[in-house]
Amino acid sequence: MGDKRLNELLRWSIENTPTANDSSASPAQPAGTSNLTPEIMAAIMGGPSDADLMKASIDVISAPLSDDVSLEDKLVAFDNFEQLIESLDNANNIANLGLWTPLLEQLRSDEAELRKMAAWCIGTAVQNNERTQERLFAVGGLAPLVRMAVGEQEHVDVRRKAVYALSSACRNYQPSMDLCAEELTKAGHATSTVDATDMAAVDEIMHALREKAKAS
Repeated sequence: MGDKRLNELLRWSIENTPTANDSSASPAQPAGTSNLTPEIMAAIMGGPSDADLMKASIDVISAPLSDDVSLEDKLVAFDNFEQLIESLDNANNIANLGLWTPLLEQLRSDEAELRKMAAWCIGTAVQNNERTQERLFAVGGLAPLVRMAVGEQEHVDVRRKAVYALSSACRNYQPSMDLCAEELTKAGHATSTVDATDMAAVDEIMHALREKAKAS
């Protein structure tokens, strides 16, 4: 970082960090704290925001394989994306950035590794997050995941990640649990609807799917 940016950052921090005896410090901003957010930091330092990095990752993932973009490049981008969306805010931002559609498109990739990573990222995004569970349900992501989870011609690792995504999508979110049971039944795997908050019942369904995947 250049001296100019360093000076700007230091000056901004000093000016916006009240001291313990500063009577102008408001209750909303306790003395000794700063509202120097990651976004402001990124703007001052000139670095990309998490949103920029998420979009850039999906751009690489969605690009055709070529001399400029290899399968390895896509897998690295997927790994970066998965790490970013471990953050609840970033996972929620998938919808705001319009990234659900290109992410779900990777479930149909010709490359098994990309299908696996797509399922993995979906599972990470919706885990313990009703907002993203709702979005996955709304954009039609359950049915393709069920097809992957039970697909006898699908790679075992891909099937297992699809089960992980389904498990994350259904726990504590009844609409997805109901649809998952319906789709499994239509695919020839008769499944009764269970209470999405009953972890033992959900575990039983997902364990059966994992065992079928291992046995394939």
